[in-house]
Amino acid sequence: MEFGSQDVRYFLREYQKAYPEDVLTIEDCITDDQDASAFIWKLNQQGRAPLLHFRNVEGVGGEVIANTFGSRERIARMFGTSQDRLHEAYQARSRQALPPRLVDGGPVTECVEEHDIDLGTLPMLKHFATDRAKYITSGIIIAEHPETGAGNLSYHRAMIHSKNELATSLHSRGHLWRLLNMAKDRGEKLKAAMVIGAHPLFMIAASARLAFGEDERDVAGGLIGEPLEVVRTPKYGIRVPAYAEIVLEGVIEPEAQVAEGPFGEFTGYSSDRSTNNLFRVETFLRRKDAILVSVAGGNSSEHLNLGRIPREAEMVEKLKQRFPSVTAVHYPASGTHFHAYVALNQTRPGEARQIMLGLLGWDAYLKTVIAVDADVDITRDSDVLWAMSAHFQPHKDVVIIEGLPGNALDPSASGIGTTSRMGLDATRGPDFHGVLARIDEAAFDRASAILAKFGRP
Repeated sequence: MEFGSQDVRYFLREYQKAYPEDVLTIEDCITDDQDASAFIWKLNQQGRAPLLHFRNVEGVGGEVIANTFGSRERIARMFGTSQDRLHEAYQARSRQALPPRLVDGGPVTECVEEHDIDLGTLPMLKHFATDRAKYITSGIIIAEHPETGAGNLSYHRAMIHSKNELATSLHSRGHLWRLLNMAKDRGEKLKAAMVIGAHPLFMIAASARLAFGEDERDVAGGLIGEPLEVVRTPKYGIRVPAYAEIVLEGVIEPEAQVAEGPFGEFTGYSSDRSTNNLFRVETFLRRKDAILVSVAGGNSSEHLNLGRIPREAEMVEKLKQRFPSVTAVHYPASGTHFHAYVALNQTRPGEARQIMLGLLGWDAYLKTVIAVDADVDITRDSDVLWAMSAHFQPHKDVVIIEGLPGNALDPSASGIGTTSRMGLDATRGPDFHGVLARIDEAAFDRASAILAKFGRP
C-alpha cells in the first residue's frame, strides 16, 4: 500500500486504517523518562514491533509517535511491496529522484518564533538511564552548499545545552562535517536547519548514501513519488519540508566545543564519543499541536533499520550485479551494523570467499560476513548458525584481514578507527556429502489439518 500525502499524520491515519493490528495506541499517561523505550524493548521480547502512538506523555506536552521503522514489513508496505522486494523497490524509487517544489507556506510555519527562543518547550524524551539528558533522536540536519545550493541531510543526536543552544555530535568523516569546515575556511558559521518529525519516506531518504553534492531531498521526492514540498526558513532560506512537525533554524559554530553524551548508540552501548558541536537556534518553527516523531536509540530494530536499509539496498544491488550467483543478502539486527549474511548458489570453488571479500570491501561498517547456501533462510539467525555448525570448518573456512578502517563507535575497535574483518564460509562446498533429513509435504498437511482443530494450523 502506498501513501501519497507528505504529512506524517496522513500516513499514521491511513496506515492505521489499513493495518489496525500493527498500530498500538496508548491512552494511558506515560513519562518522558525511558517509558517509550521500555515499551519498545518489552514488545520486542514478545516478538512484536508495532508502530506506537502515545497520546499522553508527561513532560512532552503533546503526542508521540515511536517505532515507525521497527518493522521491516511495515517499511516494505510504505513502498507498496513485500520484504523480499524491499531493496529493489528502494533502489528503483531512489533513482527516480525529483527536485523539491517550493511552496509559499505549510503547516510547519503555523508558529514561528524568532525572538527569546526557549528550547525548554521542545518535546524530547530520555531514552536510556545512561543517557546524559533527554535527547532528540530523529533530528535531521539540513545544510546547503554555498555555491550550488545542494542540500545535505543527515541524522545527528542532540541535547539541550542552553536556552537557545543544542549540543550535537556530527560525523567527523561525513558530508555535514565537510560543509562545516568549508564554512570555517570562509570565516563563517554553517547555516543549518534541524527537521524533527516528517513523513517516513522523507526520513528514510535522509539516510540515503549519496556522493557529496547530491541532495537527499531529491531522493525523498523519488521515494514519495512526487516532488517534496518545501518552504524556506525565515532567516537563511534553507528549504525544509512544508509538512514537518518542527524545524529549528540556526548556525553550527565551527570553533565552539560543548559537552555532549553519553548516549545509547546502535552498538547497544552508551557512547560519549562526540564531535561536541554547538548548534545555536535562531528560529523555532512548529505546528500548533506539534507531534514528536521519535526514533528509538540504542540497538533497537528501528534505529538499525532506518540507517541500514538504504545501505543494504546499495550493497545488494552491487553484489548481485557483480556476482549473479548471490540470491539474498541480510544484515541481522543481532549484528547491529557489523554483520551480514549472504546466500548464494555457488558455481565454482572459492566463489563464496570472493563474494565475502567484495562485501567486506564495499561496506566500511562490516566486520563479519557469513556465506551460506541459497536454501538457508538468512533472515533467521538460528538457520545461519545451523549452517555454520554443519558446513563450516574453522581451519579452512575463515578469512581474516587486519588493519582496515572501521566504525568509530565500535567498542571493540582499536581506538584509532581500525578493525579486522572476517569472512566465514558456511556453504557446503564441492566435497560435502551430507544428505538433508526431510519431511514429506503430505505429512505436514496431515499435521496442519489436525492442529487447525486447536486453532493453530
